[in-house]
Amino acid sequence: MVEIGKWQTLKVIRSKDFGVYLAEEQGADDAVLLPRKQVPDDLKAGGEIRVFVYLDSSDRPIATVNEPLITLGQIAKLRVDSVGSIGAFMDWGLEKDILLPFKEMVGKVRENQEYLVYMYMDKSNRPCVSMKLYEHLSVNAPYQKGDTVQGYVYQISEKFGAFVAVENYYQGLIPKQELHQKLRVGDVVSLRVSEVREDGKLNLSLQKLSYQQMEEDSEMVYEAILSYDGVLPFTDKASPAVIEREMGLSKNAFKRAIGRLLKEGRIEIREKSIAIIDR
Repeated sequence: MVEIGKWQTLKVIRSKDFGVYLAEEQGADDAVLLPRKQVPDDLKAGGEIRVFVYLDSSDRPIATVNEPLITLGQIAKLRVDSVGSIGAFMDWGLEKDILLPFKEMVGKVRENQEYLVYMYMDKSNRPCVSMKLYEHLSVNAPYQKGDTVQGYVYQISEKFGAFVAVENYYQGLIPKQELHQKLRVGDVVSLRVSEVREDGKLNLSLQKLSYQQMEEDSEMVYEAILSYDGVLPFTDKASPAVIEREMGLSKNAFKRAIGRLLKEGRIEIREKSIAIIDR
């Protein structure tokens, strides 16, 4: 049986000027065409060839020797060619784009942008892709607490946080309380594994280990004070909302950064401000 969306080895059962028809065996009623321009010169009747089967512009099964960027059941990053009335059409390396239906989107998609998607067959047996990755990511990650990983943000939840595909393959989450900067679907970020849960999923943090993060945060805060002409118009007693809005840090992280700068003698805390110490 010829299967759409998969690589398979098929046999030449008849030849035409415009190509050869392939099937598992002679007499099969589900033969597919391999266009003549893709037929190797040495392929004869009864010979076998490995092909990928998809649907052409008329939704008829067709074979190709070209390599698609994604196959059935896989996850890959594809680029949006266009957005139409039924969804977005994504380039997957073949002549006809693959459909990302509106119902399978997670937020708005834009032309020429790349998104991580999962390939499936819809109810009409047509290959499609989905941005809804939660059920398709592995929970058997080879990482340990403290490891640094790359993550693709595939969904934002106001309740839970940012769902992440770690290395485009493993299930991860940046918990809501760890989100101190705005993320969007499609962002690729460097993350630290803060916990490997019992179910195999990863809890992640945008923050590095405390001593490393403190050094980065203190330099960022120092540069921010400079941008205020050397005087920050609030102190570490400001509300968490003000600190997060202006600095992108939690109040505790801000206080640690300020403490480091104080210890280094680079700033002074006044009644209602923090100022750079001129040297």
